[in-house]
Amino acid sequence: MKGNVIVGQSGGPTAAINSSLAGVYRTARDRGANKVYGMLHGVKGLMEEKYIDLSEHIKSDLDVELLKRTPAAYLGSCRYKLPDIHQDMSTYEKIFEILNKLDIETFIYIGGNDSMDTIKKLSDYSLLTGSEIKFIGCPKTIDNDLALTDHTPGYGSAAKYIGTSVKEIIRDSYCLEYDKGVVTIVEIMGRNAGWLTGASILAKGEDCVGPDLIYLPEVVFDLNKFKEKVIKLLEKQPSVVVAVSEGIHTSDGKYVCELGSSVDFVDAFGHKQLTGTASYLCSFIAGELGCKTRAIELSTLQRSGSHLASRVDILEAYQVGGAAVLAADEGDTGKMVTLVRHSDDPYQCGTEVKDVHKIANDEKLVPREWISKDGSYVTNEFITYVRPLIQGDVSPIMVDGIPRHLFRPVERK
Repeated sequence: MKGNVIVGQSGGPTAAINSSLAGVYRTARDRGANKVYGMLHGVKGLMEEKYIDLSEHIKSDLDVELLKRTPAAYLGSCRYKLPDIHQDMSTYEKIFEILNKLDIETFIYIGGNDSMDTIKKLSDYSLLTGSEIKFIGCPKTIDNDLALTDHTPGYGSAAKYIGTSVKEIIRDSYCLEYDKGVVTIVEIMGRNAGWLTGASILAKGEDCVGPDLIYLPEVVFDLNKFKEKVIKLLEKQPSVVVAVSEGIHTSDGKYVCELGSSVDFVDAFGHKQLTGTASYLCSFIAGELGCKTRAIELSTLQRSGSHLASRVDILEAYQVGGAAVLAADEGDTGKMVTLVRHSDDPYQCGTEVKDVHKIANDEKLVPREWISKDGSYVTNEFITYVRPLIQGDVSPIMVDGIPRHLFRPVERK
């Protein structure tokens, strides 16, 4: 590499996103990049000329190891939708003016579906104008809903956190007895894809029965059928634990969380903020059955729990970061690095690059055959898919009993 590299992070953070950043930085330096810049708060920050020279912040091998173990987006993130090229050329002219000023040879964006939309548009503008800058997408999302890749970095660690947390919730749910029983409903992220919620099955094992019911958004949710299942379960056991996706919806397409209250916040890409599903279902069951209920929303904990990170996930996140640099250095642009699984047992996985136009704005859902016929559980095929992704641990670097992270001072308004 002769020029400079710039890397940014976009969308919701994960426990592994900074491992990809470490992979980009280390590989770019090893390939001879002069400077590796980091956009602060993604492309939105870049447009305001907010960026740093990463070599001033990552100064040793220990810093690299700390970065791989640091949750959230070290560089800061954003949810910014670039306009259509033919409707607003000035936005692209501004971005490319900044990139040219910094002598950027390679632009790498770590993110999910919306981030790949950014790579698609920037690479299209680059080809349109004859720019030689290479644009590569580096996959990241706990939702695991990117097309053409077996899975996404960030998913394995989130799945491990969910499986562990649901198992602990199940243990807790049997501590106290109530006359009419207790129903605990755990709300899990994932929007319209049930990969995360399905991971609750990982709680099941020789020492745990696992969740009693699992509801994914790929199947229409029926309130009355749900109530009947809970009634039958309470007839034979004192506690029921249910895992539900934040994005489950009724036959008319309405999110269950909207049944209790309106969803007001919508981001730049038109995504509604989905929250309150467990709370609504608990109120519904309590009202119908008169039993004790608990609503648990894992929320940001499932994407920031680096103390439970999967070693496989952290290693693959680092691997795809490096692969993004290699792809650009070999002449690729308008591509995203993908993970290709070669076998489940022993687990083996490699990388390829695919056309980002076939990935951006698409949504990979859980196959219907991996969900039970009545839509209330997942099958063994799902377990076979997810279990290899949670293997191994990444020991935190502990200082005074608390994990140490790589710290970057945050600018204040």
